[in-house]
Amino acid sequence: MSRQANHIPDPPAERYVDPYLAGVLLGVLLFVANYVTGHGLGASGGMSRLTAIAVDSIAPSHVDHNGFFAGLARPWRSALNHWILWTLVGAVFGAAVSGALAGRFRPQIYRGPRVSIPTRLAAALAGGALMGYGAEWGRGCTSGQALSGGAVLSVGSWLFMFAVFAGGYSLAYFVRRLWR
Repeated sequence: MSRQANHIPDPPAERYVDPYLAGVLLGVLLFVANYVTGHGLGASGGMSRLTAIAVDSIAPSHVDHNGFFAGLARPWRSALNHWILWTLVGAVFGAAVSGALAGRFRPQIYRGPRVSIPTRLAAALAGGALMGYGAEWGRGCTSGQALSGGAVLSVGSWLFMFAVFAGGYSLAYFVRRLWR
């Protein structure tokens, strides 16, 4: 049924930054990050350091005897002293400020019409855990692969992104009915 038949008003148009301008600004940010820190952008390193902080506060002896956590927390005695953690905090804070200024900052859970909230949250948690594990296994997250690896024309990063889009489009056919 059409919107006119039900007399449902169209939602108000939301203001977004021009995608070309956003792309240019993202490229400039990546260049500045590389120039200032000597590293590209990505989120998995910050999440790993947050995990190291949590484990260190609960079980410090585990951090001392675990090579992964010790490498994140012990060289600086605190994972808080690493630039990538503050880059992640800045990205979250900047997104919140941007959303608030545009009037789009509100708690909500996106889901399909036949997907319950607990199912959506469980799927998001499971997917996030799998992505986090994959990011550690693959030595970088999707944003790091796409932005940093793509910017230096890494063949592996370009292949990865083509695979991500191919997988997403392939799966979309099978799950699109959940969103109708």
